[in-house]
Amino acid sequence: MKIVVNEDEKVRIDKYLASVTDYSRETITKMLNNDYILVNGKKVKGSYKPLSGDTIEIKDGFVQDTNVSATKMPLNIVYEDEYLMVINKPSGLVVHPGNGNKNNSLVNGLMYYTKHLSDIGDAERPGIVHRLDKDTSGLMLIAKENKTHEILAEEFKKHNIHREYIALVDGLIEVSKGTIDAPIKRSKDNFQVMTVAAGGKKAITHFTVIKRYKHNTLIRLLLETGRTHQIRVHMAYIGYPIHNDPVYNQKESTPFGQFLHSEYLKFIHPITKKELEFRCPLPEEFQDYLNTLEEQN
Repeated sequence: MKIVVNEDEKVRIDKYLASVTDYSRETITKMLNNDYILVNGKKVKGSYKPLSGDTIEIKDGFVQDTNVSATKMPLNIVYEDEYLMVINKPSGLVVHPGNGNKNNSLVNGLMYYTKHLSDIGDAERPGIVHRLDKDTSGLMLIAKENKTHEILAEEFKKHNIHREYIALVDGLIEVSKGTIDAPIKRSKDNFQVMTVAAGGKKAITHFTVIKRYKHNTLIRLLLETGRTHQIRVHMAYIGYPIHNDPVYNQKESTPFGQFLHSEYLKFIHPITKKELEFRCPLPEEFQDYLNTLEEQN
């Protein structure tokens, strides 16, 4: 794999690559130390900050070891066969282990539940084909073997996996539906935050109004692309941030996090070729809040 850097980065290469690849920062550090990652053909330290025009080469064949532990936890499994799983991820659950959280992620729970998970890419992310933010709830696809993972990953790249989200935003959206076409890139001021900016990756979000309350609007969203934090960034950009979003909404938030739910999933099974579709209800706290808004209407 080769990555050409478009502009000077203000962060370390290990942090940068963790944000643009499927490898964890820990794995990237090991690859740097073992010459599996080169910049312009030369070895660099993890502290190196990529510059515009740099060519980063990530070599194949790195043998990964992992110390990810299996952790018993309840999993809401919507569908399962020998090739894949569809789960309903609760709000508040991190998808894979990271700094400060090695044992309480979805991956830890999956490893306790089954020994059959794909092992493509990062050793700390077995089975993970795509991700949801920690506080985004709802449907996720999990691959149980490598061929399934490869096909699903390609289908995601081709935008052939149909996903719809439900969100509550602050403010009253006057139009019945709309499309947000605005490029997204990582903020130079805060590497954990994404922003709409020229030179970013193409990002398109479609939304339809479901219901208006006194000060909020319930909407359904369809992603045409899958950028990091895309819905949250786009809705904040047009002036209707996701309710309770701790990052992109200026209002004070509760620990529940953003009111954003992956409600609908439709795809062609990579092995059986059957069309599968799933819906899952809103989390209890999300639904209870809507009930309160309904009473106030």
